[in-house]
Amino acid sequence: MTDLSTVINGIRFKNPFVLASGPPGTNAKVIQRTFDLGWGGMVCKTISLDCTKVINLIPRYGKLPVDPGSKRYIGFQNIELISDRPFDVWLEDLAACKASHPDHVLIASIMEEYHQDRWVEITERVAATGVDGFELNLSCPHGLPERRMGAAMGQNPAMVSDVVGWVRGATKLPIWAKMTPNITDITVPSKAAVAAGADGLSAINTILGIIGINLETLRPMPTVEGYSEPGGYSGRAVRPIALRQVMEIARACPDATVSGMGGVETAEDAIMFLLVGASSVQVCTAAMLQGYEMIDGLLEGLAAFMDKHGFEHVSDIVGKSLPYFTTHAELVQRQRDARRAHTGQASRDDVWKGDIAGETDALVTD
Repeated sequence: MTDLSTVINGIRFKNPFVLASGPPGTNAKVIQRTFDLGWGGMVCKTISLDCTKVINLIPRYGKLPVDPGSKRYIGFQNIELISDRPFDVWLEDLAACKASHPDHVLIASIMEEYHQDRWVEITERVAATGVDGFELNLSCPHGLPERRMGAAMGQNPAMVSDVVGWVRGATKLPIWAKMTPNITDITVPSKAAVAAGADGLSAINTILGIIGINLETLRPMPTVEGYSEPGGYSGRAVRPIALRQVMEIARACPDATVSGMGGVETAEDAIMFLLVGASSVQVCTAAMLQGYEMIDGLLEGLAAFMDKHGFEHVSDIVGKSLPYFTTHAELVQRQRDARRAHTGQASRDDVWKGDIAGETDALVTD
């Protein structure tokens, strides 16, 4: 049987598939179940010292269907915050999970306000539970930025540097900084995180968006007492953006590992993230919609891919496609040098004849 285990930042994962921070990891019971089902790791739902400031709303999710009335969805949005469970209860849960499943990887997602003492306290107390590492939530796009948390930190390289440095000074465990896609250049805060001591980078968190407007009521969705707010957009539709930003991080921060996520629904999706530089692949939305059992398809698909291409280790796949990304100018030169232009191909704007669908199809890659 193909060996899917991999070592990342000194931690051995049974496979590279990790459940991302969010509803899939809300308490010890569900975390333990995911381990039993075969997931390689779990990043628990983000926790903080004071849960009383966290108020989650109902409804808080929205779906974007393929077509109106369709049961198939390409996008998902949430206005959910971090965990609303007491911190002391979380400490008990984390310790219980490591006691019952010592060989399974448990990463603690933590978030705090911009105060060194709070970040140090939460780090030290959570580390004592036996978790394998930390993921710093510097990227939640809604609600928490109002308190200078989440994306408000992740968009500010100086704050990223401070927070990572505070946590680095409080623990020797591996640190992943979770980066926000809601920024012009994701590599800037990523570099700041690595320079301050982060071992790895997680990307991407959700994209700030509006899932839709109810055309009967004229109210934005999801609607809470007639009102809404922009929320975190995820699902299959964000995958191209996520792949691009993971690729950019992998190239800009070659000394750090990357845990990639964003629109992963199948093994093929996950493999793409490995190819553009991710060492592990996180899943959240798809697990919420398909169930934890989707891990079976991910494992089978990755094993089949490795057998087909002759890869012995997961690490052999990581970054394999990175050398093939270049600039438009170089693509033009490569095509010119290779004499690949075909007669009749609409390679210039002035030769398009008006069959827009047919001519577009002729220019689509395999």
